[in-house]
Amino acid sequence: MPITGKRCFRGRKVVRAEQSKLREKFLRVYGKNCQNLDWNQLKDQLLLTPKESNASAIPLLEVLVLLMDPKLPWSCKIVENLSQNNAFSLLREIILTGKENLESCIYGEEGSSLERVLAVVICHTGQKPCICTHIDPRYSFSSQILTIPFLWQVFPNLRQIFAEQGLSQHYIHQMATFVPNLISFLPKDISDEFPTYACLLGNILETGGIALSRPDCSFDMAIDLSAVTTYLLEAHPSRTKSDNRENSMIPDDDMTGDDEVMEVALDRKLDQQVCNAIDTHFLLQLTNILFRDISSANGSDYGPDDREVAAVGAVCDAPGWLLPLAVFCPVYKHVLMIVDNEEYYEREKPLSLKDIRSLIILLRQVLWQLLWVNHTSSANSAKSVPVSTTSKRLSVEAIQQRVSIVVSELLSQLQDWNNRRQFTSPSDFHADGVNDFFISQAIVENTRANEILKQAAFLIPFTSRVKIFTYYGFKMDGTAARQRHGSQAVFTRNRFRIRRDHILEDAYNQMSQLSEDDLRGLIRVTFVNEFGVEEAGIDGGGIFKDFMENITRAAFDVQYGLFKETADHLLYPNPGSGMIHEQHLQFFHFLGTLLAKAMFEGILVDLPFATFFLSKLKQKHNYLNDLPSLDPELYRHLIFLKRYVGDISELELYFVIVNNEYGEQTEEELLPGGKNMRVTNENVITFIHLVANHRLNFQIRQQSSHFLRGFQQLIQKDWIDMFNEHELQLLISGSLDSLDVDDLRLHTNYAGGYHIEHYVIEMFWEVLKGFSLENKKKFLKFVTGCSRGPLLGFRYLEPLFCIQRAGGNASDEALDRLPTSATCMNLLKLPPYRRTQDWLELKILKLIKQT
Repeated sequence: MPITGKRCFRGRKVVRAEQSKLREKFLRVYGKNCQNLDWNQLKDQLLLTPKESNASAIPLLEVLVLLMDPKLPWSCKIVENLSQNNAFSLLREIILTGKENLESCIYGEEGSSLERVLAVVICHTGQKPCICTHIDPRYSFSSQILTIPFLWQVFPNLRQIFAEQGLSQHYIHQMATFVPNLISFLPKDISDEFPTYACLLGNILETGGIALSRPDCSFDMAIDLSAVTTYLLEAHPSRTKSDNRENSMIPDDDMTGDDEVMEVALDRKLDQQVCNAIDTHFLLQLTNILFRDISSANGSDYGPDDREVAAVGAVCDAPGWLLPLAVFCPVYKHVLMIVDNEEYYEREKPLSLKDIRSLIILLRQVLWQLLWVNHTSSANSAKSVPVSTTSKRLSVEAIQQRVSIVVSELLSQLQDWNNRRQFTSPSDFHADGVNDFFISQAIVENTRANEILKQAAFLIPFTSRVKIFTYYGFKMDGTAARQRHGSQAVFTRNRFRIRRDHILEDAYNQMSQLSEDDLRGLIRVTFVNEFGVEEAGIDGGGIFKDFMENITRAAFDVQYGLFKETADHLLYPNPGSGMIHEQHLQFFHFLGTLLAKAMFEGILVDLPFATFFLSKLKQKHNYLNDLPSLDPELYRHLIFLKRYVGDISELELYFVIVNNEYGEQTEEELLPGGKNMRVTNENVITFIHLVANHRLNFQIRQQSSHFLRGFQQLIQKDWIDMFNEHELQLLISGSLDSLDVDDLRLHTNYAGGYHIEHYVIEMFWEVLKGFSLENKKKFLKFVTGCSRGPLLGFRYLEPLFCIQRAGGNASDEALDRLPTSATCMNLLKLPPYRRTQDWLELKILKLIKQT
């Protein structure tokens, strides 16, 4: 026999001898316990510890531990065989079945036998000395075991092995390679409150912090972790549905009832597992690793300093800087969706407000560099570009496109937080370099400036956007419409006869007949007095302005019943408007058109709207953090429930909400069968979001939808998207910042013998300059109809403010009368008082006090 054959024969004999010894040892120790096995009993026994050797299942598990020792030559074959026979799926079922018993057990350092099996199995990664071949991702440890909710609470020893021995890096990298289809490889959801992807996310994040804290944690590990967590976070159904809603043109009241439930909330403990994992420490660790190599190359251990931020354009061509942003921004964006106002502003969780200010400046500079300086074409196609696990797999251009999207989304969300409660200057979001050339290019389709206007309008200073909105957009549309009409149409079809004591009804009946083209044209108004006689005067624009001021004051008055006020006197649609007006929805359509017409004509109206209602003009969904602007007391109660440490079911709450409109109480279910569904610790997060959704979205959905339809007859969504809710309010009512007396004086006309050096005029300006801000607002409202000045200054007030001499050569008795005004012409009729400046001040103060 050849020498080789003899050696092979001897080797087989040795293996058989060892197997025989192992069988004899197993029979001697465990033989009696392996007789008469019952499967249901066996499943419970699989969860016991090795010390409980009287249980029949323990020997089986302990044998598996012995056989799968990586040092043994056959161990990899056994693991492959187990995997091919869906052993992980079977173990998953066993663990889920006995999970309640497991959580009540207290294991020692040794852990349960099943945990020991899993600890051995996860070491078979296919890397030397392991020679395991490819395992089907649908039946792997990652998809079957890591998707068990709260896995690490059940198997704490396994958690340490997974996180500290570098195994997490292998499995997370494995999942990252399947990111486009990862969810399709996961088992079916355990329940609505325990979706498989969320269980996987919670377990990954819980061990992610440990892995990131290891000194040998690599850049690729951080990239993989961020890619997987970002993908799972973006798979959240509430995010997907709300994003689709914001991009949809379908009105709220056309949706089905199921679509109104925007929040598919997780189990409270599961949601808390995710929230607690993505804390300040986690984000700082992630950021440090992502930027570590770059910072060390720049000689800094603390990330970019001010000089690096200013020179960020130099590194915007390098994936080393951009790829970390591509994975960091979506993670932090999701964090902002799950923290509440107290956590963000008071507790400064997950990042301090100081750090957020620095982050805003850095992101703004990066985004401006990418979109304007180093612009890449087809930026909007970036949404289809996935985040890869290494910078080598993506071209610089693809990374730039991806970053431009995720950075703009995060900055937009941070701006919303800043508008809710300001923690940094609004100018921190504005890019340097926006000039007249940029503004002229912004209105031209397919230009770089136009892309920025659509994707990241916040980079452009507010006043520049107002110029684009007013002079390049509306004026062009309005001029074209008026040229099509010609002079004849102005004085026939678009002439309104309005009874002052029926202004709302007459305006509704006549304006509702106009087409969109007619609405963009000039409208002339003739008022009719109580006797049916037309008032004297030709409308050159001033009477129409007076008409708009009067009708908006009447229509939006809370006494009329279409709108209500918050505690801060901010307007929002009355949920009970249908109880007062049978045609209330048609009126909301009309009021939307009316407000759009005022904005279209540049007429400022004193209508302070609630932010959550203005968001409806942008077709955005409101969330829990928007609730304080409507009902701060309800918000406090919901946050109390969120942080409640006892048994919430004892509070006897159910999935119903009581509506109280005009003394009539109605009970409405938040979910089908909600009146019989008690609020518990497990479903309280769902309850909280459903209550907020009901008050902020559902109750006013029909009114808001019809208002929006009327509004969009004149103002398209693209124009509104240039502004956030706070800026929309400024477009509607003007700004206090523009209430500059010196600016008003510079752009004032005089009539009736007055001129700029007249002694009465000089006294007048000195008096007005000395007024408090509140009195200046009252005076401005008296002469223009609005307490705020034009956004771009009084040079844009139409017509310009004018002071006309009143009284002529009248007697001293006549000159003691108070000044009067004509708001339709922005006109002050000021008598030529011959007394002191104090006398003039007294007269004007008395005047504004009376009005």
